[in-house]
Amino acid sequence: MTCQTYSLFVLSVIMIYFGRFGNSLILAQLQNDIDQLKADFNSSHSDVADGGPIFTEKLINWTERNEKRIILSQIVSMYLEMLENTDKSKAHIRHISEELYTLKKSLPDGLKKMKDLMDLSKLQMSDLKIQRKAVNELFSVLQKLVEPSTSLKWKRSQSQRRCKC
Repeated sequence: MTCQTYSLFVLSVIMIYFGRFGNSLILAQLQNDIDQLKADFNSSHSDVADGGPIFTEKLINWTERNEKRIILSQIVSMYLEMLENTDKSKAHIRHISEELYTLKKSLPDGLKKMKDLMDLSKLQMSDLKIQRKAVNELFSVLQKLVEPSTSLKWKRSQSQRRCKC
């Protein structure tokens, strides 16, 4: 999966997971916005691959939907923090920030798994290398949001077909 596809995947996962949009036109626009953001951060730089992913690896231990929403809330906050220090005159940055902010409002503030959250809080989001890595993981982070939603709908659909009440 290319870095561009990966970033779109993360963002679309977050958006779809929280029911923010279902329109493929919005996804296409976000892909374009993420591509522009990658260019802004020069995220194709060779150091992006050093040390592995920074967000998506943390999601492995978070399996329940509500748990995942907690850590994703922190990740969305970190993307917003990163974008806070960018040029807001650029339409693509404003658009991504608006979508992430809308998502942030729908996420819970709940109990946290201390190690993952502490690791996330230690990330220096002003570090260009970290920013590049974050941009490359954006799509995958979003994808993690969609997976539970899809399986829940399938399970509900299957149980409704079996019930002959």
